[in-house]
Amino acid sequence: MIKGLLEGSILSLIKQNEIYGYELIEKLRQGGFNKVSEGTIYPLLLRLQKEKLISAYFIESKTGPRRKYYKITQEGLEFLQDFEGEWVKLEKSVIYFLKHREEHSRI
Repeated sequence: MIKGLLEGSILSLIKQNEIYGYELIEKLRQGGFNKVSEGTIYPLLLRLQKEKLISAYFIESKTGPRRKYYKITQEGLEFLQDFEGEWVKLEKSVIYFLKHREEHSRI
């Protein structure tokens, strides 16, 4: 489940701003994905590229090696829109059951 949430969260972040990998990891951690590692994110970014949901390009850095930036594609925007719709439905269901858990425990 976390993998699917990470995909949607990554696409959402990339949609907001083109971003490089380390910055993306930091933003994910700030957003609550505290245990996300580079070993998880970089392979996921590569897969999103292969699926043509994102594209990548390099920019030279003044302070170190060049950075690989990620940009969302049209396919990625469509995937993200579907993800957001499914997330809203899932969120409503989870909230419903959390609010009504006592009713369901009597069954």
